[in-house]
Amino acid sequence: MRCVSVCVRGDWFRVAVGVPSPSVRSLGCTALRRYHGPRNPGKEAGGSEFRMRRCPSGELLDHDDSAADVLDHNDFVRLVFADEDDDISASLLAASVHPYQEPSKFISLDGSGLTTADLVALGQGSYKIKLTPEAADKVNKCRAVIDAFTAEGKVVYGVNTGFGKFAHTLIPNELLVQLQKNLVLSHSAGVGPPLSVERTRMLLAQRINVLAKGYSGISMETLDAMIQAFNASCLSWVPEKGTLGASGDLAPLAHLALGLMGEGRMWSPQSGWADAKAVLKGHGLKPLVLKPKEGIAAINGTQFISSLGAEAVERAWGVARQADVIAALSLEALRGSARPFHRAIHAVRPHPGQVEVAQRLCALLDSPVFPSQISESHRCCNRVQDAYALRCIPQVHGIVNDTIKFVQMIITTEMNSATDNPLVFAESGETFSCGNFHGEYPAKALDYLAIGVHELASLSERRIERLVNPALSELPAFLVKDGGLNSGFMIAHCTAAALVSESKALCHPSSVDSLSTSAATEDHVSMGGWAARKALRVVEQVEQVLAIELLAACQALEFLRPLQTAAPLQKVYQLVRSVVSAWDKDRIMSPDIEAAHALLRQQKVWAEIQPYVDEYRNKMQA
Repeated sequence: MRCVSVCVRGDWFRVAVGVPSPSVRSLGCTALRRYHGPRNPGKEAGGSEFRMRRCPSGELLDHDDSAADVLDHNDFVRLVFADEDDDISASLLAASVHPYQEPSKFISLDGSGLTTADLVALGQGSYKIKLTPEAADKVNKCRAVIDAFTAEGKVVYGVNTGFGKFAHTLIPNELLVQLQKNLVLSHSAGVGPPLSVERTRMLLAQRINVLAKGYSGISMETLDAMIQAFNASCLSWVPEKGTLGASGDLAPLAHLALGLMGEGRMWSPQSGWADAKAVLKGHGLKPLVLKPKEGIAAINGTQFISSLGAEAVERAWGVARQADVIAALSLEALRGSARPFHRAIHAVRPHPGQVEVAQRLCALLDSPVFPSQISESHRCCNRVQDAYALRCIPQVHGIVNDTIKFVQMIITTEMNSATDNPLVFAESGETFSCGNFHGEYPAKALDYLAIGVHELASLSERRIERLVNPALSELPAFLVKDGGLNSGFMIAHCTAAALVSESKALCHPSSVDSLSTSAATEDHVSMGGWAARKALRVVEQVEQVLAIELLAACQALEFLRPLQTAAPLQKVYQLVRSVVSAWDKDRIMSPDIEAAHALLRQQKVWAEIQPYVDEYRNKMQA
């Protein structure tokens, strides 16, 4: 039978749509009658005036329509009453809308082969999840060890003992299920705004991957339920603050488990944010009932750090590649020299990143393959050498590339590691209390990532200064005509400088800090959660600074017309002009910066020049 979930003042009710179908109003009255039942049994539903809106879109439903005609099985609707602000309710519903198209492809997880790119794709909703048969077998064998210990009454930390300071407290068998539930409830102590839908998907996928490794003692029944929730995109409310990064990411992972248990709030494409139990029920899923060891298996690990770290790494790769392109545009607009990028120079200091960046710049700038009229116009000028912000691009951008590569290695290893405590080894039938949950590895790596990637923005801001300063560029001040009447890029440069300054503070390593907690049981922690969050903030601000430079460089080229730049850079110029027109007078700058930032986030600048880079390398090697 078709059923619909109806929200009445925060409480959710499952209402059947019978045959013949009731009207939309009748459906709402049924839910309202159930709402009043436990509170005021004598109150009739008909006395309350309400509207009905579909979740999460906020679409207003006509009371007289047949419910069967306008609502599908497992739809979610919300009653909005006369004493509530209907406009606010509609806007809140609309704010929870998130573009989602159910994927048809699967990624097979086994706890060992997940990449940072895979995890980001899972977060974007591009794939569903399934386990490999080998992983399922390992999970079952590991669970059998825990079941045997429970049957024998063997004392195992986290199975039949308390946690942390209470590790020496023995818990009787009849309370073992309550023990696991209490653990999740008490550890759901996070604060702050929730993770985005994409990041929550990544967190759940990452936790499933680690459990699939087969050292946690979770049952296939519970792991299957987590996979079903992921594939239905039923995602828990996970506050972003509260983890110390040892013992793992306890608070965020507890919130992740909490929603799967039907507690707290949960999101799905059909419901938006709603009561977790109602969301699960609306998707035909049952709340988890955690067995012995499963609570600690669900929340003990570094997956919050490593999932955010994976996104930071992937975005860092994207912005680092495109930073080379934007720097080349600025160098061209400032009529700089490409000679400092000659391969002979970098062959005698052969850091991999430095060599790669120099080769990329050579492919983009004036060459026999892609000549530049701008470069030709100043070939015989009297300048001897350029400023460091132009001349030292390979040396500065190069170490960023090498940094990202190192951090990606650490994060990928962490993503495919068993980070529980205790660990269960089915081969020997043993459990070991250990410290694999300590997040020092990813914390240190992500602090390093923030420091490394920040230099892209630091150098970019210096090039923006050169572009807008007529004493350095020989271009109109702030890249605009009629200076004085128009201010041009004056404040855009200030924004870039503000972002660079803010990022400097964010680059202070969080992993050098530690506070003792849990009655000195957990006496050294990694602060890896903050390392991951601020690394992402730094990467985003680097993207924004480079977006400003991209706009400034393209605007500078306007004043060099009719001369044309090299073909690869001309394609980038045309891409930018497809979303942002040239400045002939002042206008609101923020939308243009956002549009350029979107090009970088979507990797469109890189997509434009990659064929040219490949062509250049092929022809130079021929």
